[in-house]
Amino acid sequence: MPLCKALHNGKTHLAIALGICACQLRYKVGFYTAAGLVNELTEMESEKRLLKYQKQWLRYDLVIVDELGYIPFNRRSAELLFQFFSSRYERGSMIITTNLEFSEWNQIFGDEKMTAALLDRITHNAHILITNGESFRLKQTVKRQRQSRPA
Repeated sequence: MPLCKALHNGKTHLAIALGICACQLRYKVGFYTAAGLVNELTEMESEKRLLKYQKQWLRYDLVIVDELGYIPFNRRSAELLFQFFSSRYERGSMIITTNLEFSEWNQIFGDEKMTAALLDRITHNAHILITNGESFRLKQTVKRQRQSRPA
């Protein structure tokens, strides 16, 4: 998909387009939804394989974490996600998509100090894109409904 097209389709499409470009340049890229990543981290921890899994995620040049903030996490899940982000800090690139402003991230992590420490790490040397605008999905739905109306 051309990058200019991805810009019109939303945060996830943009993140995927950048990931594809990175793959084409032979970088190793991992893609997770935030909820899926937390589920994997929790499973690996319960199986006592978290350290081995950490070595795996550090092999990626770029990790994309999509939809952060759609689902609130319990304390342990938030800690595991914090550990994931912290371990990647200055070791590899990340793309994080979210609908939340930084001031709302405490809702995800539930701890002001942990949230502040995390934001400090992920915003250091970061490029932050704010994509405020009309919902692409809503716009497409309205367009389809208009086209399907009888004349």
